[in-house]
Amino acid sequence: MSPPFAIFLPNCSLGQTFGITVTYVRNHKDTETQRKAAYTFCFCGFSLCLCVFVVPDIRYGNSEMQYLEICHWPVFRRLPKIRLALFLCDTYCAGQPAVLFMTDARTSTSLQHQASATPPVYAHTLSSEAVLDALKMILLDAPLNNVLTSIALLIEAHTPGALCSVFLLDEDGVHLRYAAAPTLSDDYRIATDGVSIGPHVGSCGAAAYLGQSVFISDVLSHPHFASFKDLIERTGMRASWSSPIISHNGKVLGTFGMFYREVREPGPAEIQLIDDASRIAGIAIERDRSKSALAVAFEKIKGSEAELRQIVDVIPQAIVVMTPDGKAIYANRATIEYTGLSLDEVRGDGFRSRVLHPEDLQRLQEQRRKALSRPVPFESEIRILGKDGKYRWFVIRYNPLLDENGNVIRWYATATDIDDRKHAEDRMRNETVALREEIVRSSMFEEIVGSSEALRKVLDQVSRVAPTDSTVLIQGETGTGKELIARAIHNRSKRANRAFIRVNCGAIPPSLIASELFGHEKGSFTGALQRRLGRFESADGGTIFLDEIGELPAEAQVALLRILQEREFERVGGNQPISIDVRVLTATNKDLNAAVADGTFREDLFYRLNVFPIQLPGLRERRNDIPLLAEYLIDRYAKRVGKNITKISKKALDLLQAYHWPGNIRELQNVIERAVILSDGETFVLDETWFAPVSPKSAVPAVPMFANLVEQEKDLIENALREARGRVSGPTGAAAKLGIPRQTLESKIRKLGIDRYRFKAS
Repeated sequence: MSPPFAIFLPNCSLGQTFGITVTYVRNHKDTETQRKAAYTFCFCGFSLCLCVFVVPDIRYGNSEMQYLEICHWPVFRRLPKIRLALFLCDTYCAGQPAVLFMTDARTSTSLQHQASATPPVYAHTLSSEAVLDALKMILLDAPLNNVLTSIALLIEAHTPGALCSVFLLDEDGVHLRYAAAPTLSDDYRIATDGVSIGPHVGSCGAAAYLGQSVFISDVLSHPHFASFKDLIERTGMRASWSSPIISHNGKVLGTFGMFYREVREPGPAEIQLIDDASRIAGIAIERDRSKSALAVAFEKIKGSEAELRQIVDVIPQAIVVMTPDGKAIYANRATIEYTGLSLDEVRGDGFRSRVLHPEDLQRLQEQRRKALSRPVPFESEIRILGKDGKYRWFVIRYNPLLDENGNVIRWYATATDIDDRKHAEDRMRNETVALREEIVRSSMFEEIVGSSEALRKVLDQVSRVAPTDSTVLIQGETGTGKELIARAIHNRSKRANRAFIRVNCGAIPPSLIASELFGHEKGSFTGALQRRLGRFESADGGTIFLDEIGELPAEAQVALLRILQEREFERVGGNQPISIDVRVLTATNKDLNAAVADGTFREDLFYRLNVFPIQLPGLRERRNDIPLLAEYLIDRYAKRVGKNITKISKKALDLLQAYHWPGNIRELQNVIERAVILSDGETFVLDETWFAPVSPKSAVPAVPMFANLVEQEKDLIENALREARGRVSGPTGAAAKLGIPRQTLESKIRKLGIDRYRFKAS
């Protein structure tokens, strides 16, 4: 028989990663049966190690060779210095055992020496069945006790005279229990099972307590075994070596012990061997416990998932679970029962087109396309078809489930039935519109919207004074709708078919107010190229509304007083009185009583205007009118910009009612117009930052300029009188030189105490 030869695999992943060499030895004259047997042995044996790659045959001389490469095997990660050689030859097929031996990598010889030399004297044989069993139990799902027993037997076979054991630490962390002791006597094992750990308790108890190896060469003379002396004498134990089994995170799991019936000191190789054995045992223990913990965790997850599905199915609200791109993967019982579809149909691509109202489908798809790309909740109101063939309104709320990096891993959509609420809103909206139309139709108050007690009092006053020709003074803050009240008075009066002339007294320069109100004759002042009718003449037979009456200059106050008393006036530059029939309505946001006290408003004029005063409430005093006003204004501005806004969000309505509205209805109009422009969809929304309180401006100290202005005005008038030789009217008069009406100049002359006659002699 030709001697066997060896194929050495130095470049396999096992050799490179863990320093382990696999040597496959075969006789080049093996029969076909022998080759198959040897190949089967290697394939079965190493496939149990985790994975085997068989490289196609190559030729080496006249011999056929197989390359076997073992992938990462976790057991060998703790054995970087051990090489494994498996010898298979003709004797294997004759029923002879294969040889398994472990050697330190530093003492390994060359390839030729390994292939031809006899095994070292410290190598001990194991049957191939034992090798396979050990590999199976370590790497597969064998019980932990069997795995540890295999490891103990493997070490005992390698070291003559050794008796090995594996202790595991109890959950209490105090007692050691045998997990494997295949060759220890029952007497010794029973007596030491459950021993407590401690710094002076044998070798295993001390190793577990100290977390380091303990080697006792003679237990009879060692104080650690004083309490076990009778047991030692009875069982014949003399040497005891123990190494702690340590987990990857440094926790003591138990001990690996080696015992001898003779006094014995461990050598370096034996110290390394017991350390390696404890490492292998630690891997087996951790793997078993991890598998157990994983199995328990899986069971808990399965139980939790089943319980969660039961809970979700019991919830009467429809719930759908979706992938990050919005594809449905689960629907609860409520969804299935309402739609009448199966779970597979809900998961299908055409689910939404089957159950959503056609008018809502495109809108929802567009909204989902934008919203699903962002990890933030969103909602939409849509109509969903039930199994009864009827659509009902639902609000669908989408909420994302995020991972630790903020990425969406699931979307959860809940559907809440709001059909009754939507119908109630529609009824309320229709009733509101009908009520508003009834208010306009019955009271003819045009755009005056509201039903609060404060507003009803004002409208009652309007109804009472409108049929008369009495002068009305409308007072209130800016933006409260004074002009609307004036128009309502005009519309309900007998002059409703005649002109309604509005004049803002504060917007006309003082030098032009007289000409604007009363008109002027041709040539009455520079630029008066033709006769012009004033606002009072234009309002003859109708109503004139003088807004901001508190800003009327003193000379115009005199002319207005004449109209109110005598119903006549003169144009600027004219000398013929003109009779008129006009009703005067005035408005102001000033306190005219204070103006009278200050001398800036004529007292007699005030009494003439204050025949029928109407005080308008601010918007904050009629908060109950805000929803109706908001709805009216939203509808008006939405039509203007071509939008269909059908409802107001509760948050927006709360903001409107909570704000104090210093600008009153005018400010409300501006806010709503802006919000309508920015609103998307059918819901009116507001930005709460628009209602942030504005810090009051710091008061600026008044500059005492009035005295200087009066002096400058007096000097100008005196210079003009001097040039005109005291003449006031006419083309060469002082009024024409100053560009102001004669009446205005005469009023200022009287007010400033100027004696115009003294300029006639100059």
